[in-house]
Amino acid sequence: MDDAHRVLKNIWGFPSFRLSQAEVIKRLIVDDENALVLYPTGGGKSLTYQVPALCLPGLTLVISPLIALMKDQVDALVDRGVKAANLDSTLGAERSAWVKEEVISGRLKLLYVAPERLNNEGFITMMSHVKISLLAIDESHCISQWGASFRPEYLKIARFAEEMDVERVLCLTATATPNVAEDICKSFFIDTEKGVFRTPVYRPNLALQVQVANTLDQKLDTLIPFLKSRTGPAIIYVTLQRHAQEVADHLRPHGMEPMVYHAGLGGDERARVQQQFMESDKGIVCATIAFGMGIDKANIRQVVHLFMPKTLENYSQEVGRAGRDDLPSTCLMFLSSPDIPVLEGFCRGDTCSKRSIHLWLQEVALKTPDGDGTLSFNHYQQSREYDIRPNVLGLCYAQLELDYNYIRAVTPLYSQYDISSRTADGWQKVIRDNSSAAKTIKMYWSPRGLAHQIDVVVAAQKSGQDRGDLARKISDWELSGWASVKASQVRARYKILNPLPKEKEEIVNIAEMMYSRMIDKEEEAIVKLRRVITFATNDECMAQGLASYFGDDAAIPTALCGSCSFCQTGEGITFESGTAARPDPIKIKAILDACPERDDPRLLARMAFGVTSPRLTAGKWSTSHPLFGSMVEVDFNALVEAFDKECAKTEYAKADTTVTPTNNKRPVAQSASNGSYSRGGSSGGRGGTTKRARRG
Repeated sequence: MDDAHRVLKNIWGFPSFRLSQAEVIKRLIVDDENALVLYPTGGGKSLTYQVPALCLPGLTLVISPLIALMKDQVDALVDRGVKAANLDSTLGAERSAWVKEEVISGRLKLLYVAPERLNNEGFITMMSHVKISLLAIDESHCISQWGASFRPEYLKIARFAEEMDVERVLCLTATATPNVAEDICKSFFIDTEKGVFRTPVYRPNLALQVQVANTLDQKLDTLIPFLKSRTGPAIIYVTLQRHAQEVADHLRPHGMEPMVYHAGLGGDERARVQQQFMESDKGIVCATIAFGMGIDKANIRQVVHLFMPKTLENYSQEVGRAGRDDLPSTCLMFLSSPDIPVLEGFCRGDTCSKRSIHLWLQEVALKTPDGDGTLSFNHYQQSREYDIRPNVLGLCYAQLELDYNYIRAVTPLYSQYDISSRTADGWQKVIRDNSSAAKTIKMYWSPRGLAHQIDVVVAAQKSGQDRGDLARKISDWELSGWASVKASQVRARYKILNPLPKEKEEIVNIAEMMYSRMIDKEEEAIVKLRRVITFATNDECMAQGLASYFGDDAAIPTALCGSCSFCQTGEGITFESGTAARPDPIKIKAILDACPERDDPRLLARMAFGVTSPRLTAGKWSTSHPLFGSMVEVDFNALVEAFDKECAKTEYAKADTTVTPTNNKRPVAQSASNGSYSRGGSSGGRGGTTKRARRG
């Protein structure tokens, strides 16, 4: 601990640790035990692994989900003279090779990677040669299926820690309910009594306010004077990308110059806006939730949710960006009944059609294993083929692994490699390498500009050489500094643990259960959304309600913060969520005229509502199409029902039709609605015609 205090003072210039930082660090470097840190946004989580990284002898590997956040932290560390780097897909070959050399040599102290990097064959090989003294997992709530942000990639981290014999693990998150915290501790063998460090969720300098408004104009009537009273920067969160620009345009005539930020902007523009906001004294940014991760600006005075957040986890994280300097700041949320269908629609928009699940599972179950006995799939192609969003497809594979124990994800393979000279001497060593794998690589590579390109899958098939041996040889060249290597064309690989179902009835039954779970997740999202409304309207202090949700019932001794809407008025906000609009037949016809597909009602409903999908994007019916999102105010399930009826009128979409494939790659199937498979059957929101879901 003397070393830790010395590092804190010499590198960061701080005289002492805050909160329970010292206890966390002692747990790691003195007790050699794993730990979970539950600090609110801005609570100083990063120091709990950055300081130990400089006290421990080996490498500290940091898993973080956002590239931008990694870069910001690395830049800040390098500015302080710390040997730190990030390894991600944005790096050029030369920079990537330099980072790997620094890791292998032991000179690098902190390496930041995304969870997907744990699937990289070359990375796993490199890590097997490195002593990992500490594995730090940021946003660790993503590992829990109880969480609103569950990511299947996080499930592989615990296995990686075990296989790499990681010495100690630190999990970090700002948003973990008691169920989520229990999941994290179970995954990483963390003592729930001694290894969990939390600080109160309650922050007394934040005033949580709620206003009811039925139209955008009513919101602006409140928002404009609110913003004019600000004493520092402000963030205005909206739901849709177009809302960000619309709100900014409404504010400009009132003497304000708001910035606009959303995922639809180019990377350079997003970086410019973020930098401008960071440097501003009273800047305003109108943004989707794409803005804010990694924003470390202490004097944000206002956070506005112009549209209600979908979960209390999101709300807590976003309001946590205000007042990090502990000065009074206000967080204003608007409740509006016309917004509810939009938010519910996004909760339902991830769910694919039942037919898509059936066809996807049939491909997986009937796939012939590769030469090494594994199954490999191009997720990108499957996502487009079956119109299943990438995150949902990942969850489907996770279910086969976790719930059914059929498969286990193993290191994906990269079929294509671009190999180029790093140094003249190194390249000569590549040329003189006479090993069997090297000879095969050089036999099948072909010049591509300054590089040589090889498809190792094709080369393995033609030569009879093991694909893994070829990939390892290329990785050896890179790690030895002889060549620069860029891998592409990733295929996910799965080890078969138990025989996959082959009979149609068994495949249908599993697909039905998976689809049912998907619907359950959809309903869980609706429950979380409704919980936000309950939180905002309860006859209870809002700060106390938020703390209780995260398991901190005793956060406020009096159970009254004194500054929220309830504490100021003595009563909860009155709000009626209302009902959504019904589908307009004229607009339905317009969508049908624009999009010729009739085999998936949910596809048409997504286009009408404004929820992107791989198939919509491929067909150019997504964000660039004028009708995309033209019925955003309509209940999403009602849209599915309306389009289901229209699709059923199409001759080739009859439920019992069996067809023979021509040139497309989809497997033969009959209708899912009668227990068999179909390529063109009507599939509705829940398989067949859907009933409109109850609203609240």
